Amino acid sequence: MEREMALEIVRVTEVAALASAPWMGRGDKNSADEAATLAMRAMFDSVSINGTVVIGEGEMDEAPMLYIGEKVGNTDSPEVDVAVDPLEGTAIVAKGLNNALSVIAVADKGNLLHAPDMYMEKLAVGPALVGKLSIEDPVDVTLHKASKALGKNMADITVMILDRDRHESIIKTLRKVGVRIKFISDGDVAGAMAPAFPEAGIDLYLGSGGAPEGVLAAAALSCLGGELQGRLMPANAAEFERCQAMGIENPYQILTMQDMIGTDDVIFAATGVTPGEILGGVRYLADDRAETHSIVMRAKTKTIRYIKSLHYLPNKEVLHKVRKIQATGQPEDRRIAAVESVVSTKKQSVESKSSS
Repeated sequence: MEREMALEIVRVTEVAALASAPWMGRGDKNSADEAATLAMRAMFDSVSINGTVVIGEGEMDEAPMLYIGEKVGNTDSPEVDVAVDPLEGTAIVAKGLNNALSVIAVADKGNLLHAPDMYMEKLAVGPALVGKLSIEDPVDVTLHKASKALGKNMADITVMILDRDRHESIIKTLRKVGVRIKFISDGDVAGAMAPAFPEAGIDLYLGSGGAPEGVLAAAALSCLGGELQGRLMPANAAEFERCQAMGIENPYQILTMQDMIGTDDVIFAATGVTPGEILGGVRYLADDRAETHSIVMRAKTKTIRYIKSLHYLPNKEVLHKVRKIQATGQPEDRRIAAVESVVSTKKQSVESKSSS
């Protein structure tokens, strides 16, 4: 992949964050997610890739855009896999909480795991613990190994975990062993990334969350020198069969970084929607300007770029289109308007190429 792609990708996460940020604290997670998805999809038509969405908003019959299998980009090459989460943390934005992100990962074609929409058990660590822990170990064994490897007392270890009833057993063990616990309400990608950022003060990330988010987090950690181990958790026969239909013969196998993102290059970009440990959120300034904070990384070079951008909002045509579509009264009407907008944009792009 060309290194210039990294800056093209971060422009896409920026506009998705800008589109969803006005919904912060308004109690409407669906509209926030819709805004981010509309903006991200429209912006992809300016990116010089031939991309296929392998992790997106759902199957074609569930999502009008950024569905699994959808083509994005405006050129015939390079052919790449694209994983997106236009708004990672819809409930976070709706409640006005921290750590909501707009996220994209791009890899050479055939490298990203087609992760089904189900739970995945996860163990995420930073560089100091890579190769030293196993998701197959009991939680208390994992913590003792981490304590020894990090040279820290158990009471000084900090574990991040989603605050969910399904984690009751893990949380009891964490408290019994005596580690510190940092709970998060949502934001699975940001949570799994946290151990790779010393300033976050997190040593491990444990528990179960979305499988698609696991692949996105693995892409980020590959750029940061960290590691994520995963194991899918099909809840019934239908989910088990879906895993196999998507190419995962044994849904219960331990998924390594190589299983999830391959061994080639990966580019990861994220823009903060609300403030968090890793990135600041969208901040509105005077004179119709807004400030965004993004990170864009590449696994091949391990280069990490933090980008602070100032945007003049009246010149953001994509945002105007999103607001116009969302002003349409009924969800089905907005769905139709969204699809028509994408078709129109693609047609304009084709006509522009033909005339040039």
